[in-house]
Amino acid sequence: MAHGKYATFMPKTLEGHDGSALHLHQSLFSDDENAFHDPDSEDGLSPTGRSFVAGLLHHAPAFTAITNQWVNSYKRLVGGFEAPAHTTWAHNNQSALVRIPTPKSGKQESSRVELRSPDAACNPYLVFASLLAAGLDGIRQGMEPPAELDGNAFSLSDSERRDAGIRRLPETLSEALVALDESELMHETLGEHTMDWFLKNKRREWERYQHHVSRFELEQYLPVL
Repeated sequence: MAHGKYATFMPKTLEGHDGSALHLHQSLFSDDENAFHDPDSEDGLSPTGRSFVAGLLHHAPAFTAITNQWVNSYKRLVGGFEAPAHTTWAHNNQSALVRIPTPKSGKQESSRVELRSPDAACNPYLVFASLLAAGLDGIRQGMEPPAELDGNAFSLSDSERRDAGIRRLPETLSEALVALDESELMHETLGEHTMDWFLKNKRREWERYQHHVSRFELEQYLPVL
């Protein structure tokens, strides 16, 4: 501050540049054993780990309002940058929503899954609860993830994504709030008191944003309309 600088958690501050992410690495242990690790599988990921990934992908549209809770958050979840915007998973693919990092040799406790959509301005308490609930629901229901993403989801056509079972994450805070409110799991996880106030506050934020005339609109339309 003494030098006129800001240290900010704002998701997207600079147009044309990457935003501020909060990539979350998650592991699940049963006693001292990493439940995500399977030494006999080709990629080291156990069936439990695959179901956890499937749960994250299945519930991703619903928890996006929690992991990306500001109007500005959705300026980051767009094409052309490394932030993911589709329900995809892969190993070492920077465009995937869920990435499976390569475990360190001889260290099975390092097996984990990485969720790459959250931004640095989220509420971590709500986020951790939501992600854990989503992953555990995948395990409870024995979900299987879709085929691993090969390439960039943005390069696929709408029909190719649809055939592959790939969905777009909500594109605005308003869309995300609708998906959140429709999720029975998120209501159960956060509780009605927290959910009610979160939705009220965020809908007010969206309404204020809807009334705002941006610099883009003035520069784009004022000279020609």
